[in-house]
Amino acid sequence: MKTFIALFRGINVGGNNVLPMKELKTLLEASSCRNVKTYIQSGNVVFESENPPENVGRLIREEYGFEPQILFLEKSEFLSLVSGNPYRASKGNQIHFYFCQETPGPNTKKLEDLKSETERYLIKGKVLYIYAPDGIGRSKLAANLEKHLGVAATGRNLNTVNKLIKMLDNA
Repeated sequence: MKTFIALFRGINVGGNNVLPMKELKTLLEASSCRNVKTYIQSGNVVFESENPPENVGRLIREEYGFEPQILFLEKSEFLSLVSGNPYRASKGNQIHFYFCQETPGPNTKKLEDLKSETERYLIKGKVLYIYAPDGIGRSKLAANLEKHLGVAATGRNLNTVNKLIKMLDNA
């Protein structure tokens, strides 16, 4: 058995694409996942399985009427991506990880134009790390990020990432 992290994109945001975590857990268990644990309503899941369950998106579409993008990462890959974080902050909501489905292309110059004076970012492999001390909600860099990266991405702040690491330690 391998340990995986599933990062669901765009669920339970603003009353759209509602998927209760209890029901998501049941769906994953029905797809041969074991020791399924969820964290907050935005779709953070740790589980054990031989392989990521490829049918989950389809099952959600059939049951709830939408099919979320899901990024599955093996434990070692997740920990490796997290360890590449170049930033330190006193608050975990100042650092954000945008996990990408694919490595962003080289044409990301627009990001430099959009970042504020206080923001920093680094693309390393399949992750865009952002340090946003003034808040991600005000960040022009974070707005329409996927458009500028050219790949699908899902963001998590350092607080959530640290919670997932703790969940992995207990898996």
